[in-house]
Amino acid sequence: MDMGAAFSKSVRTNAPDAVICIDPFHVVQLGTNALEVVRRDQWQRARALPDQSFAKKYKGHRFALLKNPGTLTEKQSATLDHLREDGGTLWRGYLLKESLREIFAGDLSSAEVMAMIQDWCDAASDSGLGPFMKAGATLRGHINGIHAAVSRGLSNGKHEGLNNKIRTMTRRSYGFHSPEAALALIMLACGPVEVRLPYQK
Repeated sequence: MDMGAAFSKSVRTNAPDAVICIDPFHVVQLGTNALEVVRRDQWQRARALPDQSFAKKYKGHRFALLKNPGTLTEKQSATLDHLREDGGTLWRGYLLKESLREIFAGDLSSAEVMAMIQDWCDAASDSGLGPFMKAGATLRGHINGIHAAVSRGLSNGKHEGLNNKIRTMTRRSYGFHSPEAALALIMLACGPVEVRLPYQK
Protein backbone atom coordinates (compact mmCIF):
# COMPACT_ATOMS: atom_id res chain seq x y z
CA MET A 1 0.00 0.00 0.00
CA ASP A 2 1.02 3.63 -0.14
CA MET A 3 1.78 5.78 2.90
CA GLY A 4 -1.63 7.42 3.26
CA ALA A 5 -2.82 7.38 6.87
CA ALA A 6 -6.32 6.27 5.86
CA PHE A 7 -5.01 3.00 4.38
CA SER A 8 -3.01 1.93 7.44
CA LYS A 9 -5.85 2.98 9.75
CA SER A 10 -8.32 0.84 7.80
CA VAL A 11 -5.98 -2.17 7.84
CA ARG A 12 -5.40 -1.89 11.59
CA THR A 13 -9.14 -1.65 12.18
CA ASN A 14 -10.35 -4.35 9.80
CA ALA A 15 -7.37 -6.72 9.63
CA PRO A 16 -5.39 -6.24 12.85
CA ASP A 17 -3.23 -9.33 12.21
CA ALA A 18 -2.18 -8.21 8.72
CA VAL A 19 1.38 -7.03 8.09
CA ILE A 20 1.41 -3.55 6.57
CA CYS A 21 3.75 -3.43 3.57
CA ILE A 22 4.70 -0.08 2.03
CA ASP A 23 5.15 -0.56 -1.68
CA PRO A 24 8.61 0.37 -3.07
CA PHE A 25 6.90 2.09 -6.02
CA HIS A 26 5.42 4.64 -3.63
CA VAL A 27 8.73 5.02 -1.79
CA VAL A 28 10.42 6.01 -5.06
CA GLN A 29 7.45 8.20 -5.98
CA LEU A 30 8.03 10.17 -2.78
CA GLY A 31 11.48 11.20 -4.03
CA THR A 32 10.14 12.04 -7.49
CA ASN A 33 7.40 14.21 -6.00
CA ALA A 34 9.93 15.98 -3.77
CA LEU A 35 12.06 16.83 -6.81
CA GLU A 36 9.02 18.22 -8.64
CA VAL A 37 8.26 20.50 -5.67
CA VAL A 38 11.88 21.73 -5.68
CA ARG A 39 11.74 22.34 -9.44
CA ARG A 40 8.47 24.28 -9.20
CA ASP A 41 9.86 26.37 -6.35
CA GLN A 42 12.95 27.23 -8.41
CA TRP A 43 10.71 28.07 -11.37
CA GLN A 44 8.53 30.39 -9.26
CA ARG A 45 11.62 32.18 -7.95
CA ALA A 46 12.98 32.54 -11.48
CA ARG A 47 9.67 33.97 -12.69
CA ALA A 48 10.09 36.85 -10.23
CA LEU A 49 13.37 37.87 -11.91
CA PRO A 50 13.44 40.53 -14.64
CA ASP A 51 15.12 38.10 -17.07
CA GLN A 52 12.45 35.51 -17.92
CA SER A 53 14.90 33.19 -19.68
CA PHE A 54 15.71 31.60 -16.31
CA ALA A 55 12.05 30.74 -15.73
CA LYS A 56 11.77 29.17 -19.20
CA LYS A 57 14.84 27.07 -18.47
CA TYR A 58 13.35 25.63 -15.28
CA LYS A 59 10.00 24.94 -16.92
CA GLY A 60 11.69 23.09 -19.77
CA HIS A 61 13.65 20.85 -17.38
CA ARG A 62 10.62 19.02 -15.99
CA PHE A 63 10.66 15.79 -18.01
CA ALA A 64 14.44 15.54 -18.08
CA LEU A 65 14.45 15.61 -14.29
CA LEU A 66 11.51 13.30 -13.64
CA LYS A 67 12.10 10.56 -16.21
CA ASN A 68 14.42 7.62 -15.59
CA PRO A 69 17.86 8.12 -17.22
CA GLY A 70 17.40 5.14 -19.55
CA THR A 71 14.29 6.66 -21.15
CA LEU A 72 15.62 10.16 -21.88
CA THR A 73 15.65 11.65 -25.37
CA GLU A 74 18.86 13.21 -26.69
CA LYS A 75 17.53 16.67 -25.90
CA GLN A 76 16.64 15.65 -22.34
CA SER A 77 20.08 14.07 -21.85
CA ALA A 78 21.66 17.34 -22.99
CA THR A 79 19.47 19.21 -20.51
CA LEU A 80 20.73 16.98 -17.69
CA ASP A 81 24.33 17.54 -18.82
CA HIS A 82 23.80 21.31 -18.50
CA LEU A 83 22.27 20.85 -15.05
CA ARG A 84 25.24 18.73 -13.98
CA GLU A 85 27.64 21.44 -15.12
CA ASP A 86 25.66 24.16 -13.33
CA GLY A 87 25.27 22.16 -10.11
CA GLY A 88 23.02 23.92 -7.64
CA THR A 89 19.72 23.09 -6.02
CA LEU A 90 18.05 21.26 -8.90
CA TRP A 91 21.02 19.00 -9.51
CA ARG A 92 21.27 18.11 -5.81
CA GLY A 93 17.58 17.28 -5.82
CA TYR A 94 17.98 15.17 -8.95
CA LEU A 95 20.82 13.18 -7.38
CA LEU A 96 18.67 12.51 -4.31
CA LYS A 97 15.74 11.38 -6.47
CA GLU A 98 17.94 9.06 -8.53
CA SER A 99 19.79 7.61 -5.54
CA LEU A 100 16.46 6.63 -3.98
CA ARG A 101 15.24 5.05 -7.24
CA GLU A 102 18.48 3.11 -7.68
CA ILE A 103 18.09 1.47 -4.27
CA PHE A 104 15.22 -0.55 -5.72
CA ALA A 105 16.63 -0.95 -9.23
CA GLY A 106 19.27 -3.52 -8.31
CA ASP A 107 19.28 -7.05 -6.94
CA LEU A 108 20.13 -6.24 -3.33
CA SER A 109 19.37 -8.08 -0.12
CA SER A 110 16.70 -6.65 2.15
CA ALA A 111 19.40 -5.74 4.70
CA GLU A 112 21.34 -3.79 2.05
CA VAL A 113 18.18 -2.02 0.87
CA MET A 114 17.19 -0.99 4.38
CA ALA A 115 20.71 0.26 5.20
CA MET A 116 20.71 2.33 2.00
CA ILE A 117 17.28 3.77 2.80
CA GLN A 118 18.54 4.86 6.22
CA ASP A 119 21.55 6.49 4.53
CA TRP A 120 19.22 8.19 2.05
CA CYS A 121 17.07 9.55 4.87
CA ASP A 122 20.21 10.98 6.50
CA ALA A 123 21.28 12.60 3.21
CA ALA A 124 17.78 14.01 2.66
CA SER A 125 17.73 15.46 6.19
CA ASP A 126 21.12 17.11 5.63
CA SER A 127 20.28 18.38 2.13
CA GLY A 128 18.68 21.65 3.19
CA LEU A 129 15.93 20.97 0.61
CA GLY A 130 12.60 21.14 2.45
CA PRO A 131 10.66 18.65 0.29
CA PHE A 132 13.42 16.05 0.59
CA MET A 133 13.78 16.63 4.33
CA LYS A 134 10.04 15.98 4.61
CA ALA A 135 10.33 12.88 2.40
CA GLY A 136 13.12 11.51 4.60
CA ALA A 137 11.03 12.03 7.73
CA THR A 138 8.07 10.31 6.05
CA LEU A 139 10.16 7.28 5.12
CA ARG A 140 11.52 7.03 8.66
CA GLY A 141 7.95 7.00 9.95
CA HIS A 142 7.10 4.06 7.66
CA ILE A 143 10.37 2.16 7.92
CA ASN A 144 8.75 -1.01 9.32
CA GLY A 145 6.25 -1.17 6.47
CA ILE A 146 9.00 -0.63 3.91
CA HIS A 147 11.07 -3.42 5.48
CA ALA A 148 8.03 -5.72 5.43
CA ALA A 149 7.57 -5.19 1.68
CA VAL A 150 11.26 -5.47 0.83
CA SER A 151 11.82 -8.62 2.89
CA ARG A 152 8.83 -10.27 1.18
CA GLY A 153 9.84 -9.15 -2.31
CA LEU A 154 6.59 -7.25 -2.86
CA SER A 155 6.23 -4.41 -5.37
CA ASN A 156 3.22 -2.84 -7.02
CA GLY A 157 5.21 -1.12 -9.79
CA LYS A 158 3.78 -3.13 -12.71
CA HIS A 159 0.22 -2.63 -11.52
CA GLU A 160 0.76 1.10 -11.03
CA GLY A 161 2.13 1.31 -14.56
CA LEU A 162 -0.95 -0.51 -15.87
CA ASN A 163 -3.20 1.87 -13.93
CA ASN A 164 -1.45 4.84 -15.52
CA LYS A 165 -1.99 3.40 -19.00
CA ILE A 166 -5.68 2.87 -18.27
CA ARG A 167 -6.09 6.42 -16.93
CA THR A 168 -4.39 7.82 -20.02
CA MET A 169 -6.66 5.82 -22.33
CA THR A 170 -9.74 6.99 -20.44
CA ARG A 171 -8.68 10.63 -20.74
CA ARG A 172 -7.96 10.31 -24.46
CA SER A 173 -11.28 8.65 -25.18
CA TYR A 174 -13.33 11.19 -23.15
CA GLY A 175 -15.13 8.31 -21.44
CA PHE A 176 -16.80 5.13 -22.64
CA HIS A 177 -20.38 4.22 -23.52
CA SER A 178 -20.22 1.09 -21.40
CA PRO A 179 -17.90 -0.84 -19.07
CA GLU A 180 -17.58 -3.50 -21.77
CA ALA A 181 -16.17 -0.96 -24.24
CA ALA A 182 -13.64 0.22 -21.66
CA LEU A 183 -12.59 -3.34 -20.86
CA ALA A 184 -12.25 -4.19 -24.56
CA LEU A 185 -9.89 -1.27 -25.15
CA ILE A 186 -7.87 -2.09 -22.02
CA MET A 187 -7.45 -5.70 -23.13
CA LEU A 188 -6.51 -4.58 -26.64
CA ALA A 189 -3.87 -2.10 -25.46
CA CYS A 190 -2.57 -3.84 -22.34
CA GLY A 191 -3.62 -7.46 -22.65
CA PRO A 192 -3.40 -10.16 -21.86
CA VAL A 193 -3.99 -8.90 -18.32
CA GLU A 194 -3.46 -11.66 -15.78
CA VAL A 195 -4.76 -10.91 -12.29
CA ARG A 196 -2.57 -12.43 -9.57
CA LEU A 197 -2.31 -11.87 -5.86
CA PRO A 198 1.13 -10.72 -4.60
CA TYR A 199 2.04 -14.14 -3.20
CA GLN A 200 1.21 -15.90 -6.49
CA LYS A 201 4.59 -15.78 -8.22
